[in-house]
Amino acid sequence: MDLPIIYHPDYVAPLPEGHRFPMPKFGKLYEMLLSDRVATPEQFHTPNPPPQDWIELVHTPDYIQAYCEGTLDSKAQRRIGLPWSPALVNRTCTAVGGTVLTAQLALKHGLACNTAGGTHHAFPSYGSGFCVFNDLAIASRVLQHLGLAQKILILDLDVHQGDGTAFIFQDDNSVFTFSMHCEVNFPSTKQKSDLDVPLPMGMDDEAYLQTLAKYLPDLLSDFQPDLVFYDAGVDPHVGDRLGKLALTDTGIYCREMQVLSTCVAAGYPVAAVIGGGYADDLDGLVYRHSILHRAASEVYRQYHL
Repeated sequence: MDLPIIYHPDYVAPLPEGHRFPMPKFGKLYEMLLSDRVATPEQFHTPNPPPQDWIELVHTPDYIQAYCEGTLDSKAQRRIGLPWSPALVNRTCTAVGGTVLTAQLALKHGLACNTAGGTHHAFPSYGSGFCVFNDLAIASRVLQHLGLAQKILILDLDVHQGDGTAFIFQDDNSVFTFSMHCEVNFPSTKQKSDLDVPLPMGMDDEAYLQTLAKYLPDLLSDFQPDLVFYDAGVDPHVGDRLGKLALTDTGIYCREMQVLSTCVAAGYPVAAVIGGGYADDLDGLVYRHSILHRAASEVYRQYHL
């Protein structure tokens, strides 16, 4: 079997014209992976929206109901930053189901990737920073609930701290949260991850990869997780509108190879999500997100998974 990839055709939600952060990158990523022959149609798996009781493992019932029914107050809606629509509700819930399915396939095959996910700013009772439901936290709780995994490492390399994830698991020793992020970036008020590595503005490829190498092997050997969730945000890229770091396409590729090879070689299965990325050049942004899947396909072949 080839690398399992999770995709849902309804990821593209219509947003008002002129909205700053359009969502068509999800559909375009699927198209690029096919057109560049990174993947074949047979590698893609279509998830289902999760049952509400799965979402309630992390989020409060009142918040879930208000969001799904479109009755959040205006302040809560502005904090999320995305205009509400039934299509966006469907996309949000399906992306959560996609991350759960990614994790299940990673446990079975050693490595799997989502073409969405990484909504790490969502807290139990509210959304924030373009994140509605925290797919990484929900998937972690679902796996534990189903008895598929107990010790979980959330490796968050999005340029922004995974504050919602850190808060959700702040008193839980079964889930280790690691966030390597730009120190002067959103959110202004940081939460406390199990391990935070704040980075200075403008950090380039070499310094970034050296910093990651300083922590990752010891993190794996010390915690010994049953599964690694990898948030492969591409907003550390020099061309990102919200990033403030200076990684290149090559740096992103080296990062993905470093993370995936280190985990897989040590026997730890990885469920990867694409995380954040914001740019005016949509094609360039989609390519950067595709680097995760290109690297994962290479690692999957190298290690005969």
